[in-house]
Amino acid sequence: MGSDGVLHIEIPLSKADANREVQVTIDPSRVGPLPLTQEEWRQFILETAGSITDPTFKRHEQGELSDEKNSRDAPTGYQRVR
Repeated sequence: MGSDGVLHIEIPLSKADANREVQVTIDPSRVGPLPLTQEEWRQFILETAGSITDPTFKRHEQGELSDEKNSRDAPTGYQRVR
């Protein structure tokens, strides 16, 4: 869609399809939700943490990361919890 609000499309067809009527369906893409602020994300985590009530749910072992991996790849603002 151009900034002028006009959609221009070109669809190559075979000569056999020339001069035929076509149907075009417009389905605008949906804009997703705005990114959460840091405080909104924190609130979401606080509200959802521990909310699984299914007694058959099992959290599998997560393994361990080396100290080097944790310090280099941890997102800014996160700390390794021991």
